[in-house]
Amino acid sequence: MIIISDSGSTKTDWRLLLNDSSIEQVKTLGFSPRFQQSEEIYTEIEAKLLPLIKEEVNEIYFYGAGCSTEQANIIVENALLKAFPNAEIHVEEDMLAAARALCGNEPGIACILGTGSNSCLYDGEKIVGAMPNLGFIMGDEGSAGYMGKKLVVDYIHGDMPSHLIEKFKKRFNNLTREEVVDNVYNKPMPSRYLATFTKFIFDNLSDPYCYKLVYNSFVEFFDKTVCKYPDYKNIKVHFVGSISFYYSNILRQVANDKGVTLKNILESPIAGLTLYHQQQIIAK
Repeated sequence: MIIISDSGSTKTDWRLLLNDSSIEQVKTLGFSPRFQQSEEIYTEIEAKLLPLIKEEVNEIYFYGAGCSTEQANIIVENALLKAFPNAEIHVEEDMLAAARALCGNEPGIACILGTGSNSCLYDGEKIVGAMPNLGFIMGDEGSAGYMGKKLVVDYIHGDMPSHLIEKFKKRFNNLTREEVVDNVYNKPMPSRYLATFTKFIFDNLSDPYCYKLVYNSFVEFFDKTVCKYPDYKNIKVHFVGSISFYYSNILRQVANDKGVTLKNILESPIAGLTLYHQQQIIAK
């Protein structure tokens, strides 16, 4: 059996490629080696994934948010090895998963807009360039965490329109500054917490305030990433992630306003990633 995994901060999609060529699907919580240790990751795998494994696991291809350093990769690898001691483990960053799922064997600019955000320049085989990713605190423009942060800050400062403030209070039980500060500064996974507020934005997208918040967030993402790649107007640009998928109309409008050719928009890379690895298996 071969396992393919795409892990973000919020959720992890698993595909189990069984020996009879059938495919099974599993979802678990997301993993972030920046904030979690091997034991915490293993505990989730043990509870949600291991009970479903009926065959010997030969290889695991794990693509994860934050898996861009040796230290982070070791944290994930140790958790996987504890669960699957006889498997060959491959840990790669989520950006490569996005590029392989979106572009296949063609060159392009691949972008992620989910809980966080990122982008890269892909030559059809490997990543050949990327804009610096400053993460949740200093970057992640266009992401759910970024939009949630903007929304909550405007709410606390009273910069949100009064009719939306009333809706927000009712929706989130008179959320206080103290609650927000505690969740962001004292509890794990602050970006995941702030990302939960984007459902409010989506439900009120017809309101000019919410539309503008999303539009401007996407403009910032394009300005700081896509538009800095050489010859970006002549390269196909692709997006993956829940934010790009559910706000695709606004995303396409921003791309058009920037003169960018936007091609694929996927909610999740896992289907394209699975196809990519199936083709690699056939080619061996």
